[in-house]
Amino acid sequence: MSRKPEGPLRRGWTTGACATAAAAAAYTALLTGAFPDPVSIRLPKGQTPSFPLARKRLGEDEALAGIVKDAGDDPDVTHGALVLSRVFRGVPGSGVTFRAGDGVGVVTRPGLQLAVGEPAINPAPRQMMAEAVREIAEQHEDGGDLVIEVAIPGGADLAKKTLNGRLGIEGGLSILGTTGIVIPYSCSSWIHSIHRGIDVARATGLTHLAAATGSTSEAAVQKLYALPEVALLDMGDFAGGTLKYLRDHPVERLTLAGGFGKLCKLAAGHMDLHSGRSQVDVAWLADCLAELGADQDLQARVRSAVSAGQVLEIASQTGLPVADAIAERAREVAEQQLAGRVAVDVVIFDRKGTLIGRSAG
Repeated sequence: MSRKPEGPLRRGWTTGACATAAAAAAYTALLTGAFPDPVSIRLPKGQTPSFPLARKRLGEDEALAGIVKDAGDDPDVTHGALVLSRVFRGVPGSGVTFRAGDGVGVVTRPGLQLAVGEPAINPAPRQMMAEAVREIAEQHEDGGDLVIEVAIPGGADLAKKTLNGRLGIEGGLSILGTTGIVIPYSCSSWIHSIHRGIDVARATGLTHLAAATGSTSEAAVQKLYALPEVALLDMGDFAGGTLKYLRDHPVERLTLAGGFGKLCKLAAGHMDLHSGRSQVDVAWLADCLAELGADQDLQARVRSAVSAGQVLEIASQTGLPVADAIAERAREVAEQQLAGRVAVDVVIFDRKGTLIGRSAG
């Protein structure tokens, strides 16, 4: 993830909000012959933003509108993408139904909030669109039976930068958003992906999952335990969000994998492992080494170290199993967070993916 810029950050709009606004504009045009531009919608918390149309097309019995997504200052993979909603009449009494257009994925695995075979348009955006249709239908005394096809041209390529493939969403992106608003650097979409990954793995019947802090440790732990891709969780810095969700949605076994520095933070009790929100405490590491038998000189050298990597280098010269000790402490912290509902082990890898530390679990 890119570094968060200084100063106040500009909020943006979710793909769900953009799809809703496009659908509202297209439905209005289908009924009246004219597109509202800009088009306003009501978000779940009452805000009423307006969106300029980037595309509009009115046919004999269908209409299409498009909006360019503005994610504000968030490093969102879909920032600048064109979100299209095409609407046409549905079967009388059918209400609002949804289709996946070009660049929007389809659910192929159980465990998500949507059934297998459904377009990857999440429940909250569906509700937003259905509510927008209801309001417009009431204004124009229409039945409101409508098919909404959402597309994001180029979405299949953008989806390769997401975890959709691992979640079993094939063919493109998901239409996301609970509030309709993107809060910059809130990382909500990442945490959402972790939670959905757990849901899919549980629904698939897997009993052993691995959560890794980065790609090197993920590849290494997958090889170590011969795990299928669906068992892997891209935890990143979000140890707390991962463990909390697993506490309420447990599996039999969890392996936590990462580098020495990140797992030092977890071992010390930090749930957010980002460098901007937690730091490696070298004094605490010196105390850990003291428990392993380090003499006063070694402890002093560790206390003056400038990084976890330097501590590891100093300790490795003495033969003290500091990585094993950190892995064990991280396991204890994780087990406390999981309230004993999941068996945990922790593995630590170096930058080359070599196993250097392992808990007793």
